[in-house]
Amino acid sequence: MTPPTLPHQAQSPDQGPARLPAEDRKHVVRRRWITAIIILLLVGVPAGYLAVSAQQSRESGRDKAAKVGAVKVRTAWPSQVQRSIYEVPIPPNAWRVGYLETNNWHTSRLYVQFAVTPDQLDVFLADCGTSRAALTPGPSISPEDAEIAGWVWSPAKSWSGVTLDAAEPRPTRDITVDLTEPNIPRVYVVSTAVP
Repeated sequence: MTPPTLPHQAQSPDQGPARLPAEDRKHVVRRRWITAIIILLLVGVPAGYLAVSAQQSRESGRDKAAKVGAVKVRTAWPSQVQRSIYEVPIPPNAWRVGYLETNNWHTSRLYVQFAVTPDQLDVFLADCGTSRAALTPGPSISPEDAEIAGWVWSPAKSWSGVTLDAAEPRPTRDITVDLTEPNIPRVYVVSTAVP
């Protein structure tokens, strides 16, 4: 004789697992959509972030390679840090500004060019610790440095220059000014620092 089953009693293992009610189609579709969205968020968002990050890294690398690979003065302002380290106080309203920085184990050089007004030239020279009275005829920048920067000292122009020596670790600055057009002097500077 089989004992009666109580309503709160567990099923016998011999009877097999209890059957869950079948899921209707609406719930199946909803569950699959939620699963797809979760997978998209877990995989798609990081993948998109990696793609954007890789593109930014490539662009940054190209910019750095252009700066490092520069072989002549290029049109751009040197950073404030570069201007400070090399002691080249370019007037804020200068134009036609360009620069090139070179570094090796022995020396670092900043090549800078810009155009200014006569008053700005006087302010620049004063900020460098000199004046127009200290300028002597002819360029003060060596032919080797001029070649590296891509500068040519045409004999048809009116060149004046001065070399400002300083005790290490301060840089030595060679300043050459093109005074051919007195209202638009052009300034060329090579600042050499020894690490």
